[in-house]
Amino acid sequence: MAVSRFGIASNRKTALMKQQMREIAKLLNEDPPKEEKARIRAEALIRDDNTVEAYEILQLTCELLSERIKLIASQKACPDDLKESIHTLIWCATRVDIPELLEIKKQFRYKYGKDFVDDASENKCNVVNERILSKLSVQPPTAFLVHTYLEKIADQFEVVWSPTVKLKAEDMAQPTKAPVGYSVQVAPGTGLAPSSPFMPNPNGNSISTSHNTTAMNHNNHDKQQISLPLPNLPVVPPPALSTSKPMPPSANYPSPIDTIEEPDIFVPSEAMKSSGPPTTNMQPDDIGKSTETQNVDITDDNESNEEDDAFAILQARFDELKNR
Repeated sequence: MAVSRFGIASNRKTALMKQQMREIAKLLNEDPPKEEKARIRAEALIRDDNTVEAYEILQLTCELLSERIKLIASQKACPDDLKESIHTLIWCATRVDIPELLEIKKQFRYKYGKDFVDDASENKCNVVNERILSKLSVQPPTAFLVHTYLEKIADQFEVVWSPTVKLKAEDMAQPTKAPVGYSVQVAPGTGLAPSSPFMPNPNGNSISTSHNTTAMNHNNHDKQQISLPLPNLPVVPPPALSTSKPMPPSANYPSPIDTIEEPDIFVPSEAMKSSGPPTTNMQPDDIGKSTETQNVDITDDNESNEEDDAFAILQARFDELKNR
């Protein structure tokens, strides 16, 4: 009866495990992925997987005892070659959901006594199957094993997923840390709050990226007002040094423009052309003055009137020189 019971229990758990895998894949496929809930479901999946593995071993143990039942009945003491198998079944009687194991434990109590059963239940002789002890242990699985299960499930159901929080090397051999809620959406019922998740802090505390956003923005604004980053200025190369001798100050040399003397050009007026060339008695200073009067720039009506007056004065002086 126990052998068939183990087979039925294993098939039932296997079917439930396939459903759990699909649920975990849905959790990882959500946006954002619910990693913390998926990790908890993965722990339950690992425990069921270990239980099914233990069922297979216990089923083999029950088959062995069924084949050697005559040997057990013929000897008053427990055979040495069956001591591990009997202790294993007694130890597992209260740790698995197989009622037939409780009946087996009761029969061995009648056969070998209460002390024998108590020692086997507490594994005082350290003869219980080590693999059974590991698979039915109450210790949680390691974080690395949970992460491996999540990756295998994501690949099997073709879910594109990468962990939000990277697993550190020192945490791989430790159990999965308690959830901090970074994968839980803020105000999921109403949807009125922003959907920023809670991100874990390196110190172990949770930090809300939605409720504390306003305070963080004010603090960052104050810090920016206190110290502003300097802009990246272009690097200007230093001027190349000239190997030629320096020129002396320009004040010691006259400018070429200053050394050029503008020649005086004398333009006679119409009255002067009709009266003929001036006599040789004209003084050079008087000619220079008349030339300067003729070189006045005419820019507007006032300047033209001044030119007419200058010509009239010049004509009067020529007439005066002529009369002499």
